[in-house]
Amino acid sequence: MQQLLGLIRRADKDFQMIEPGDRVAVGVSGGKDSLALLCALAQYRTISPAPFELCAMTLHLGLEPFDLSGISALCQSLEVPYTVYPTLIGRIVFEERKEENPCALCARMRRGALNNLCVEMGFNKLALGHHRDDALETFMMSMLYEGRLRTFQPVTHLSRTGITVLRPMIYASEKQILHVVKTLNLPVVPSPCPANGRTARADMKTLMDQLCKKVPNARAQMLTALKNTGQYALWDKLD
Repeated sequence: MQQLLGLIRRADKDFQMIEPGDRVAVGVSGGKDSLALLCALAQYRTISPAPFELCAMTLHLGLEPFDLSGISALCQSLEVPYTVYPTLIGRIVFEERKEENPCALCARMRRGALNNLCVEMGFNKLALGHHRDDALETFMMSMLYEGRLRTFQPVTHLSRTGITVLRPMIYASEKQILHVVKTLNLPVVPSPCPANGRTARADMKTLMDQLCKKVPNARAQMLTALKNTGQYALWDKLD
């Protein structure tokens, strides 16, 4: 956990993520990444140079089984308020729309619901569990499927809602996060999504693993490329 906290501190400093008085909501899907982020931010509250409030929120997509009792108990032990918000997103995507490629629509609907929930509850920042490998996989998907050089930003301000989206684990690898989850025995909830494991992102993960067999430090080098300043920089640290 100390290593993960150090990476979060670095990201906070580089991208000025958290400011005094912020009310930060963690989007908790039930997966390993969001649970690791929740635990890390709960600890980061005690060492952050900027005092902030923290809560956890989960969207229930209407898909079962989805037992959140373990997460509720975790939040209680961390002294983090927890909200579960019921939606019909799963039914809309898989039963009404019957999307062949459901991920994009589902992601848009989940982002919209989380942003609106933050507004309703008075939280000005939303922290998501995306990490370094997610950023690189998104970059690969954008390049190969869209013909664009694009990935998500560590900090994104949404002008329509006034919410700022944070990705505090942007410097952390999936391997580091897995170590935290196993060490703390976090209550990961299996995804009830019918498309789980059969997505373009899963294909990119396999492709990245194959690339790293040829170039062992490929992920680290790609992260450096995203941060390099210049005409084509995708991320620039804030001065």
